[in-house]
Amino acid sequence: MEAPVLVSNTSSQPMPDSKPSPWGMPAVTVEPVSFAEVMSEQLACSLHQDEENQMEKSMSHTLEDLEVWDQTEGSTDCSNDLILAHLLQMEYDREHDVCLVRQEQKFNGSSKVSVSFNNYRRLPREMLFDSDEDDDEEIGAQHWDMFEKAEKSSPAIGRSGFTRHGGEITTKHDPIICSHRNACRVMEFPPGFLTGDGGSFDMKLSNHVYNKLKVHSYAEQRRAARLHDKKEKSTAEHSLDPKTRLILYKLVNQEVLEGVNGCISVGKEASVFHAWGGKPADQIVPGECAIKAFKTTLSEFKNRDKYIRDDYRFRERFNKQNPRKVIHMWAEKEMHNLTRIRKAGLPCPEVVALKKHVLVMTFIGSDQKPAPKLKEAKLSLEQFNQAYSQTVEVVKRLYKDCHLVHADLSEYNLLWHNSQVWVIDVSQAVEPNHPRALEFLLRDCTNISTFFKKQGVGDVMGPKELFTLVSGLQLPGEGAELLSEIQNYERDEEILAHGCSDKSDYFEILFSKVQTQNT
Repeated sequence: MEAPVLVSNTSSQPMPDSKPSPWGMPAVTVEPVSFAEVMSEQLACSLHQDEENQMEKSMSHTLEDLEVWDQTEGSTDCSNDLILAHLLQMEYDREHDVCLVRQEQKFNGSSKVSVSFNNYRRLPREMLFDSDEDDDEEIGAQHWDMFEKAEKSSPAIGRSGFTRHGGEITTKHDPIICSHRNACRVMEFPPGFLTGDGGSFDMKLSNHVYNKLKVHSYAEQRRAARLHDKKEKSTAEHSLDPKTRLILYKLVNQEVLEGVNGCISVGKEASVFHAWGGKPADQIVPGECAIKAFKTTLSEFKNRDKYIRDDYRFRERFNKQNPRKVIHMWAEKEMHNLTRIRKAGLPCPEVVALKKHVLVMTFIGSDQKPAPKLKEAKLSLEQFNQAYSQTVEVVKRLYKDCHLVHADLSEYNLLWHNSQVWVIDVSQAVEPNHPRALEFLLRDCTNISTFFKKQGVGDVMGPKELFTLVSGLQLPGEGAELLSEIQNYERDEEILAHGCSDKSDYFEILFSKVQTQNT
């Protein structure tokens, strides 16, 4: 039985409807080949010989390209298309080989076992780099080889700690061996520790110098790690750590804000930024907004638990062991206080959004210019009189209508805008049933009286008179005596609130609470 014959469908004659090739390539005629010839060993040998001939031909073309490059380098003649094609192809090959070199450096790094991509390069190495770069690399390699060769030429010392060579005993503490080994090891120190390449001299490092460099290198690593950690997690500078920036990005993506501008003010516990309001679908946002970002360094909140620990609204959620949650609660507390003050009709910023420790409010001012604080406002005596009467009214209505004590009311937390006093910074405000609310109220009254007396305002009430007007309590004494009476009054109210008959029972309850917290 005859072997089957494989016949190609390709015809030697072009199709009548087909157009000739635009490149003028003639049609290739494929001769029919039998299956026996395909399986023959002679055909395999001939194909292998053809591949070798093709490789030799490609190498000859590469040499021709090099000759063309040498002849045309530096010339401006671009009339020959063949030369241009060669030059363009060589540029492509050069870019390909440069990428291979970068990949090779990335895989190898500082490892002693290296990976080479030389088999995949398209150009010789002398065409990939300039001669100056090659000289520098060769010099550096020579220096490194000199250190490495000096280390390898040293006699190997085993676990015994010494070796015999030529009748002499060499220990592991030999200064020459240690100096060569240290010179080679110092090259492996972390990046950023500049050691050089030897400078064409036989560098030797004693153990004392090498240990000093090693300790310094480790210290620099730890210092860099601390600085990186502080930079990523703290917000001492303008409160904009990566988490705060991410919150602002989300507010912009949700169209709550259109853009964030510069910093308005920097305080001890927060920073305020100006922003343009967006146009979300579910709420109305003013054109100008103020962003209050509380600092997450936690240093300013260590002694502020007294404002939130005894507040019944946050008492169950308060945990001093997790200070970051305290900051979130601090921002939430300011939001609730501002909402309560706004409902009472007092002038204060309106809350737009709250995201963790970032509070977005309406901007008090116009055209990106914030309203001045009473401390910085340049007012006439008549305007100061007007501001004093408004401030007294604010303190009274905060206590009676809003059931709040500001606890930090001063000329720094009152703004003057459109001939009106505006209240800000109410995160520390507490309710009148707070154990220290009356102490905070007396402090607010003292700050107000002291400031407006300095401004020359007439008929300014004293701290005790203003305290009595706001709280309605008639307590004896002045100054420290009045403060002592207020503390005694608050302690008596606390005793009555716990249902105790006398102070001894109350102190027993406090002692049991302390023991419970300690356990």
